[in-house]
Amino acid sequence: MVRNSKQTSKAVATKASRILKDNRYDKDSRSVAGSALAQTRSGKKK
Repeated sequence: MVRNSKQTSKAVATKASRILKDNRYDKDSRSVAGSALAQTRSGKKK
């Protein structure tokens, strides 16, 4: 299996977080925002 090394930038992650917190966005927008956050670096070391 190939590992995806691409990470979401901090700016995009911040906007994605705001989209998820705001209920005015539709389901598709929230899904994309969730995917973007899933690809961010966590602060924890593995």
